[in-house]
Amino acid sequence: MTALQATGLTRRHHRRGPAALDSVDFALPKGSICALVGRNGAGKSTLLELAAGVDRPSVGSLTVLGEPVGAARARVGYLAQDQPLDPNWRISDVLRIGAHLNPGRWDAAYAEGIVKQGGLAPRTRLSALSGGQHTRVALALVLGKRPDLILLDEPMADLDPLARHELTGSLLGHATEHGATVLLSSHHTGELADVCDHLLLLDGGRLRLAGAIDDLLEAHLSVTGPGGVHELSPHTLVTYQRSGRGTAALLRPEGAIPSTWHSTVPTLDELILGYLGSPTAPALYLSPAA
Repeated sequence: MTALQATGLTRRHHRRGPAALDSVDFALPKGSICALVGRNGAGKSTLLELAAGVDRPSVGSLTVLGEPVGAARARVGYLAQDQPLDPNWRISDVLRIGAHLNPGRWDAAYAEGIVKQGGLAPRTRLSALSGGQHTRVALALVLGKRPDLILLDEPMADLDPLARHELTGSLLGHATEHGATVLLSSHHTGELADVCDHLLLLDGGRLRLAGAIDDLLEAHLSVTGPGGVHELSPHTLVTYQRSGRGTAALLRPEGAIPSTWHSTVPTLDELILGYLGSPTAPALYLSPAA
């Protein structure tokens, strides 16, 4: 039961330029809450646009909720990074448009509740809202259709910590109540471990890490020791740093660690930064069945 299935997914915006996405393969289970991370320009927005049906792959395939992307569009909620809403609209206009575009799926009370939670009056024009308030209205439009798949491109970037907490609660509440799948692009990596259970890490258009976060963390070790990296040669080395006191490294263990080395399971932050800081480290994809 997969929410998103990519096979050889490739997108080139220019014939001779580098691919925005390059031969990406993954399967995201239904009901998962997945962090989509990577540097700027890594291909995150491109992947979300393809899943939302606003762009098409150059090569390869992508299925959404077991269907072709176009057939599943009514069941998908997508919030782009630029949140393209007319500043002349009132909040009530946005909610009315949501009801018009999503007949049979629109939950007016739920959408209005997200807006009211932020203390916003329905007749307020979007031009009068702060960035965070604008995001709240845009999320109400996305979540009001009660989607089965939610695609969010940096939705919380301009929110204060309290607003992020409140809207994350609404997002998780919807996902839990309806068994919805969430794919969330974010640079707030410190908060993702408390929210997400799956990870997709893109770098330069290629998939570097994919799988359940707990499984990915357990497949790695952070180690420190007095020796050099040659002592870690049996293991798959992701990244390392040498100092006067010894060596610190992130690795995928292939057997026992030398007794002179101290090892711990890495944090999600350490895992993400380790792979982003080492573009030549071998990729790791743990399938849902693994």
